[in-house]
Amino acid sequence: MPTETTPASTAHEALVLRLLRDHGPLTRGELGALSGLSRTTLYDAVGALMDNGAVLASVPEASRRKRGRPAEVLTLNPGAGRLFGIEFARRAVRVAAMDGTHAIVGTTGEPHGPDLPWQTRIDLAWRLADQLTGGTLRPGALNGIGIGVVGPVGPSGHRPQWTPWHDAVAARVRERFGAPVLVDNNTRLATLAETVWGAAAGERNVLYLRLSHGVGGGLVMAGTLHRGADGRSGMFGHISVDPDGALCECGAVGCLETVASIGAVLDACRTAGCAVAGMPELLTALESGDEIAHAVLSKVGAHVGRVLADVSHAVGPDVIVIGGELVDTGRALMAPIERVLNTRIACGSYGVPRVIPTGLGAPGTALGAIALLRRHSDREGPGLRETAPALMP
Repeated sequence: MPTETTPASTAHEALVLRLLRDHGPLTRGELGALSGLSRTTLYDAVGALMDNGAVLASVPEASRRKRGRPAEVLTLNPGAGRLFGIEFARRAVRVAAMDGTHAIVGTTGEPHGPDLPWQTRIDLAWRLADQLTGGTLRPGALNGIGIGVVGPVGPSGHRPQWTPWHDAVAARVRERFGAPVLVDNNTRLATLAETVWGAAAGERNVLYLRLSHGVGGGLVMAGTLHRGADGRSGMFGHISVDPDGALCECGAVGCLETVASIGAVLDACRTAGCAVAGMPELLTALESGDEIAHAVLSKVGAHVGRVLADVSHAVGPDVIVIGGELVDTGRALMAPIERVLNTRIACGSYGVPRVIPTGLGAPGTALGAIALLRRHSDREGPGLRETAPALMP
């Protein structure tokens, strides 16, 4: 008869897994000393983890040669407890994988057209995930999948009516991979990843801004990912910067996205007389010292700097991370951002947040989706349980 799972036993199993990750292989005696659990409680927790394949037991050769009963050493099973992060961006699918020891196996991605059907995107995610596992991926063999999507993602019952497809995407991924799924906004997940593995690792108050085909961002405040009441936190791309500017897809006028997205920057260059077909040509123009390209980026950086200054006054970050493809323009963009921040924030005893480029680049969201899963599993235990159809609270 199977042992009944209780919140306490789940917490004990999570503690054992965490100790094995932090300290490496341990004997039961060493685990007992580190965990503070009774022998019976520890026996039950280790037994359950061995039964589900999360923990392996072995006897080192040196122990075999000694007299008496050899001491078993417990280790994490790298092939168990796999976690995958998937980003469904506007024009790409990106995947990251983590094994049972919490080591990142790798990241990969593939661009696609903006009108690629959703089922084809999910099939592409499967193919990329299978590549990361060396062709060993099987439905039902994963502990969980985190997904980053474009647009607001709020808790169940508070989701914006214009993004009902998030649940449909989660359901299709759940069916294809045979694993529980958690969903969040893509730039919010990239923010989380930067504080775990990226440029802002270890920082507790971080503002992240992604300048890509869209413009968005995220906030980590006091070490916690901030979502807002309905999942709209981080929508910096829809802060107005030009009351007489272009119409934004959100219906407002002059949003930051209308001047600082890739399309807007390329359009501004072409309008001013600099022939750039895409990002490669823009980077070439900047490297060659093209005055028009530099002037456009200077104006874009000033708009971005004003938005970041206003948000910084409200939330007080220690670090501002700039991500997205436009960060590849380097100092042409970063210098005017820093200049505006220094002008608008530096006053009295207040310091100016450090402004740094992303440390993770394109895989950031997929890695952030894994970080989301890790935090959930550390809180809820080794078996991922979806607390809503798609999103953890």
